[in-house]
Order: sequence, then structure tokens, then C-alpha cells
Amino acid sequence: MITRIREVRRARGMTLDEVAKACKPPTTPQTIGRLETGTRTVSVGWLNRIATALGVDASDLVDHPERAELPVVAILGSNGAAAPKRQALVVPPKVGAGQIAMTVSASSGDYRAGDEIWLERIEPEDFAHALNRDILVPRPAGRFLFGRLIGREDGKLHLLPPGAGGRQSVVADPAWAAVAVRLVRAI
Repeated sequence: MITRIREVRRARGMTLDEVAKACKPPTTPQTIGRLETGTRTVSVGWLNRIATALGVDASDLVDHPERAELPVVAILGSNGAAAPKRQALVVPPKVGAGQIAMTVSASSGDYRAGDEIWLERIEPEDFAHALNRDILVPRPAGRFLFGRLIGREDGKLHLLPPGAGGRQSVVADPAWAAVAVRLVRAI
């Protein structure tokens, strides 16, 4: 079986050691290397373990002739765009459990009309982990509030709107919130 473990690992920016430690149960970097190069047979169990460690589906690790690939032809750095030293691929994003989306109809702050904002739902006990991040909070009557979480005290969330000059809003005891995790923008 031809696998794409190495390509996906590199696209994720992970070392052999990081993948080995992220496997459940952990394994050795040498084992991951042998599975990548085909010197060790890759079973379905190994594919699932490595896929979980990389945060992708197991099917992303198997070479399919009809799969559309997105090759990396340049890397933009402080000195401009340059060719990559090694062949690389970009792994398309997958929708995770608990993710929701919001679309932008009018530009506001860093967000432009046409943007898609992918968010990950979090429960009240995890609100502290969202400080200084953009979040979406449900309000009564099907409304929502979106902004940067700047403070949290006594069950109240303090948010700044994305646009300049907006006033801080306070939401008391929301049932849930969703943290912005990915911005999809056509240019």
C-alpha cells in the first residue's frame, strides 16, 4: 500500500518524534519513519493511530489516484517567496466535531465580506482558554454577539467588537460560545 504519511506529516509541520509522541499509545520515531518509508507494513490500526496524531482522516494518509492534490510551489518568508527545499503538499481542512461556521456579509475589522469563519464550540468551563481570541456567543431571540474576548469574571464575558471604535459588550452566563479557529477567504 502506498501511503502519504510523510507528505501529510510535513504539511502539518511535525517531526517524527512529535508524531510518535502524539500517537495513542506513544511509539518511537523510528517506527513512524519505517511506516513512512514502507520498510514496515502499515496496518489499518497504524493508519488510524497516525491519522489521529496528525489530526487528519485515515483516508488522507492513503494515496488515491483520483485525489486532487494541492502542491506547495512557494513559501513566503521575510525575504519574499522562494521555492520549497522539499516537495510538500497542503492537507485540505476537515470539519471537526463541534465545529460551526459564520459567514461575513459586510466587512468589519479584520474580516471582509465573503469570508467564512470556522468556529469550535466550547462549554462555559473552557471560556478562560478563549481569552484574547474572537468568539461567537448566543443571545436571546436567535441573535449572536461576535468579538474579541477581553475579560471574564463572575460568569460574565466582556467582548470587543471586531471594528474600530466599538463599545465593549458584556454577556452574562452564556450556555456556550464558539472560538474562531479558521478563516476561509477567497482573494
